[in-house]
Amino acid sequence: MQDNMPSQARELICINVDKVYDWIVKEMSFDISPTGAITFPGLTPTTVLTGATVTCRVTPAATNPIVILNRENRQFSIDGSTVCLQHLNIQKNFILTIVVTLPTGTVFTSSEIPVSRCEQVTLCAPKGTDVEILYTDLDCFVCTTGTLTAGTGTITFSALTITVAVCQSIQSTFPVTVEFLANYCEPRADLPFSCPTAVRPKQCSVIFPTMG
Repeated sequence: MQDNMPSQARELICINVDKVYDWIVKEMSFDISPTGAITFPGLTPTTVLTGATVTCRVTPAATNPIVILNRENRQFSIDGSTVCLQHLNIQKNFILTIVVTLPTGTVFTSSEIPVSRCEQVTLCAPKGTDVEILYTDLDCFVCTTGTLTAGTGTITFSALTITVAVCQSIQSTFPVTVEFLANYCEPRADLPFSCPTAVRPKQCSVIFPTMG
């Protein structure tokens, strides 16, 4: 079969991209145990919390979700060669929300609770590179609650423990300009389209109209 597509023009072009210096995928989990009264707008001291279900939600913080606290050069021996890598102290900031659902179906949602956790990672991430973290999975579950005591707009948990599980893709990057020979893209052919013929809904002649 002969190729009837026209030959595409090739041109040496330059584009700006992010070069990936290093890339790892890492899991982590941690427990948090908020103490003291937690704010739940709309809740009153007379609210009956017996039989309530407690769940949680966790999201990255809107401001400074990732903070590089320290970047230290360290020498490592890998496959007989000495290489300089960077030991990073990273602070991750999250927003935790607790949801209490009563047996009646009434739902109370807590005010946002800021949570921070630190982690050490070793990467090829020399000074000047950016460290980017993408959460491929971020979830939480309530492990224990203890007893729940209602206050004015608050709930106090006697033994609240929440587990946060994180799957993360960590990359060190730096913007570069690269040159390569490329083809220009061509538009695809338009898909054929025709208007459908008029159709009428099928009648239920067994029941209507009746034949006299």
